[in-house]
Amino acid sequence: MLHKALRLIRQYHKESLVELSTSLGIPKDKIVDIESGAWSPSIDVLQRYASHFDMPISSLVFFSESLGTQGRLSKRLRLNLAEKVLDILDWVNNRNAKTEKA
Repeated sequence: MLHKALRLIRQYHKESLVELSTSLGIPKDKIVDIESGAWSPSIDVLQRYASHFDMPISSLVFFSESLGTQGRLSKRLRLNLAEKVLDILDWVNNRNAKTEKA
């Protein structure tokens, strides 16, 4: 789920793959791999994202952290919460895209 969060954060900030690639010093193809889930980003890459978007790395990791052994209800609740947050970011991104087209 981290890959989806990273993609939505980039889109929310209206940044292209090329712009992000240049800013992070990471090849565009690698950004595409990260955002598609084909490649898991290293801590260094996550730190670059966090620094670039001025947010704590813990906010990025929240979407992919292990749900641990806190019981089924807790796991399910945390997963649903993370999915809802991503849905909200996706909704905001889509709304912004529609506004730009109008």
